[in-house]
Amino acid sequence: MNGKDYIKIVTETVDRAYNGQSGAVREAAEALAETVGAKRNVFVFGCSHAGMIAEEVFYRTGGLAVINPIFFPAMMLNTRPITMTSALERVPGIGENIIKQNNVKKGDLLILHSVSGRNTVPVEMALYARGLGVRTVCITNLNYSKAVLSRHPSGKRLFEVCDTVIDNMGETGDAAVSVDGLPEKIGPTSTVVGAALINAIVIDAVNIMISRGVIPPVLMSANLDGGDEHNAAIFKEYKDNIFYM
Repeated sequence: MNGKDYIKIVTETVDRAYNGQSGAVREAAEALAETVGAKRNVFVFGCSHAGMIAEEVFYRTGGLAVINPIFFPAMMLNTRPITMTSALERVPGIGENIIKQNNVKKGDLLILHSVSGRNTVPVEMALYARGLGVRTVCITNLNYSKAVLSRHPSGKRLFEVCDTVIDNMGETGDAAVSVDGLPEKIGPTSTVVGAALINAIVIDAVNIMISRGVIPPVLMSANLDGGDEHNAAIFKEYKDNIFYM
């Protein structure tokens, strides 16, 4: 298999993940639309490479201005040594403190991205957030997650503790391409598929908001004429729901 095969695998996986889970995707979009419409807060989190989905969807041309990433420095890809991210993701107590320190409250929405869904921090975040009355959505890999044991003290994996579960439908272990002469697979799909899914959720949520007479706070490119003025008006109106400025 080669790069062309990888593109085909990714394309088919995105299509299968979106179209095969119309109910869950619609549920996530409804939750997002309702949260924004009520001027409650939206948060997105992932550890290490999973955190790239949080980076993808905030302060983004064509995206909702009110989506707040939770960036915990020790679990981001610029941490050195990078192996520390894997170690800390397993430590109890960190997830609860991340929720507390980011002022996540009842009525908010928390979107969690974790491919294996087994590690302590995202599971703990989901459990603690739900206890506060926060709606939780996860993007995960069900086959992968069901094939491994939880590292959280409860024995639960992320898909078992979230309100809405969306499967990225990738391979167990994430890598999807076999190459002759190499025992390991290459070509992970979770980032590409995860980015497609969360953008699709945003787009579906925008359509729902428009159908309800709500003007979605969608950002324009700052490099387009009028973009700065458009975005400044959104930042002013939603100043209480934006925490990355």
